[in-house]
Amino acid sequence: QVQPRESGGGLVQPGGSLTISCADSRRPFHNYVMAWFRQAPGKEREFVAAIDALDGDTDYSDSVKGRFTISRDNGESTLYLQMDSLRPEDTALYLCAECVRSCEAFTRGLANYGYWGQGTQSTDST
Repeated sequence: QVQPRESGGGLVQPGGSLTISCADSRRPFHNYVMAWFRQAPGKEREFVAAIDALDGDTDYSDSVKGRFTISRDNGESTLYLQMDSLRPEDTALYLCAECVRSCEAFTRGLANYGYWGQGTQSTDST
């Protein structure tokens, strides 16, 4: 029943911006890699971005690199994703997760993450 809650999703115009967040007040974030994934209708869940809270290093998928920015507020146990220049293909359910295995380096594997949130929807107006 331990589950973080994402918020900030909504309907936006093409080329617009949206910021979503993920917070878990019941379980504070550990000093591990945190990541955002997304899942569009009829498609598999895919990696979006990750951040190492220890040194601030980030990792982005090619599809969002240069448009999305991941950040983390360690004090408030909140993860953020700033999405700019949104495209129709960005429409998806966005979920946050924490790396639990093979975290010595950035990983994009679904099996290496746990403590998934329920997701927040970002939908293009087109």
